Amino acid sequence: MNSDLSWALNDVLQVRGARHAILVSADGLLLEHSSDFGRDDAETVAAAISGMQSLSRALSPFIGSTRTGGWRQTLLEYNDGWIFLIAAGSGAYLAATAASDVDMEAMSFRMQQQVSALGKALMTPLRETPGTGA
Repeated sequence: MNSDLSWALNDVLQVRGARHAILVSADGLLLEHSSDFGRDDAETVAAAISGMQSLSRALSPFIGSTRTGGWRQTLLEYNDGWIFLIAAGSGAYLAATAASDVDMEAMSFRMQQQVSALGKALMTPLRETPGTGA
């Protein structure tokens, strides 16, 4: 991704208690990270977030969803905070972390706003494997 989208991720961090934000491709590539989060740490988290979104999608039948693409958001709670994960276009995911006392509604809303505002800028195609056409 050539565009610097850190401004959009930093905007997510305007919610009181928000800590870090990253943009990840479906296959685990770090596309962007908020300016206060180191690239090495962000790349490690990106790989894990990719797996989390895949697991979240795979669990949709558990809630009775028969629709493809029924997954919308994953929240993970820890003693010291939250991780929010949402789809951010075709093949991209926005993840953010926040303190345990964050206003969850405000955080989710801000993330949805950024995804909507960026629209096509956040879309990324899946990587193709040379020679396979996939």
